[in-house]
Amino acid sequence: MYETIEELDALQDLLDRSYRNAGAHLRAVQSPDKRLRAADMCRLLEGVNVLDLATVSRNGRPMVAPVDGLFFHGRFYFGSADDSVRFRHIRANPYVSAACTRGVAFSVLVHGEARMIDTSREEHNDLRAYFHHVYGPEYAKWGYWGQHPHACIEPHKLFATLFDQSLLEELER
Repeated sequence: MYETIEELDALQDLLDRSYRNAGAHLRAVQSPDKRLRAADMCRLLEGVNVLDLATVSRNGRPMVAPVDGLFFHGRFYFGSADDSVRFRHIRANPYVSAACTRGVAFSVLVHGEARMIDTSREEHNDLRAYFHHVYGPEYAKWGYWGQHPHACIEPHKLFATLFDQSLLEELER
């Protein structure tokens, strides 16, 4: 887990606010006993996650497609090709929604804005190191750094639910 105490506190505050403002149906399905604390959510999101990312086309049509989502310092990061439909949508309208699920056992839902980042900048050294750690040295050879865009989702709402406690128990072993 790479999040600082301050980042965990901010994530927990966002989770709490999101649930307080959620609709009755979501609060009933994702009851308090099923909601993840920020620290447990971060532990479950280590490594590469399939993130089903929804963007909005110019004419308002939603489009969803999977991306590799890496959760780092309380944010999801992902990359794609510069000419991808996904990044064309994000450049025109940065609002996105994404879901990371593991069957019916675990889900994280995030709604927010995708912010384009220049991964070649020095301020992202730790992010590059994390990508290198997760993917191995091959990631740099794929030409992603500085050649392909990356984005970070700035969350406005965040929901994290665990329906199968054994996922956390596996982390303890």
